[in-house]
Amino acid sequence: MTKTLAAVFGLVVLLAIPCTAAAQSPADDAAAIRTLVQEAYIDGLFHLVDLEKTRAGFHPDFVLLGLRDGQLTRLPIAEWIASAEKRKADGQKPTRTTPRFASIDITGAAALAKVELHQDSKHVFTDYLSLYQFPEGWKIVGKIYFRHA
Repeated sequence: MTKTLAAVFGLVVLLAIPCTAAAQSPADDAAAIRTLVQEAYIDGLFHLVDLEKTRAGFHPDFVLLGLRDGQLTRLPIAEWIASAEKRKADGQKPTRTTPRFASIDITGAAALAKVELHQDSKHVFTDYLSLYQFPEGWKIVGKIYFRHA
């Protein structure tokens, strides 16, 4: 019986090692989220640099929710990317947008990033980006925002 318990305990310890090694620290997750937001969101959709990174960084079911004249609006990621592709194809010069990460709150595989967006040193938007961590990494799954006057 003792040998069986020791073998089971040893097996449990061995199986737990890969899980422990694969887990990231909260600081690593926060850094991964900052990089994702910069590349997929800021560089992709605002600066029109690499829309493939945008496709990779946003979940296909992502939706941007807005409030206009008291009504909730919805913009799926496919439509937002198509709009960015059109602006890029038309040669439109993007406005330089600088993010300031006000906070990143992570609980397990869920996260919320509060990002303040500045254009020409003016604070124009405060975005709340919802993220989930999938086996392939963090993905932006939703957004609400406030437009500053």
